[in-house]
Amino acid sequence: MKRLLLLFVLLASLARAGATVLLPIEQQVADAVKTPQVTVVHFWAPWCPNCAAELRNHGWSTFLDSNFDVNFIFVTVWNAEDGRGLLEKNGVGAQRNFQLLLHPNDSREPDTKVSTFMGQPLAWIPTTWVFKDGQLRYALNYGELRFPLLQQLIRDASDKWEHK
Repeated sequence: MKRLLLLFVLLASLARAGATVLLPIEQQVADAVKTPQVTVVHFWAPWCPNCAAELRNHGWSTFLDSNFDVNFIFVTVWNAEDGRGLLEKNGVGAQRNFQLLLHPNDSREPDTKVSTFMGQPLAWIPTTWVFKDGQLRYALNYGELRFPLLQQLIRDASDKWEHK
């Protein structure tokens, strides 16, 4: 009986530990969003039509330039290359508040592609998350972004939040 109880406790602790293990890229982002500054994490891929639409007409480049006090992390997913060339062609990448990361799992196959990041579901791109103080404040998981909406979410995330 003691062995069975010990085995159960060991399995339960392994399951708990496995749930909190982050890939190095996830840990890098988790560490980066712990700042008191607002941080926007944007998941995208160069082949994605909605992602390309966000880049057109200097959408992202103007937004990054206008929000120099906000950190932006673009995470390229479901693609073997980071897409830096496409971003640079659209004026994104030279900003001091910008960082580009490439997820190591480049699969686009439903059974093997990345489907979670930092414990949160990732089912569609583009996906945009807004963090402050290490807490996810807003998650836009539905596709092409409207910059006025993101601007409002950044303003709201910047406000002092009361915890009761």
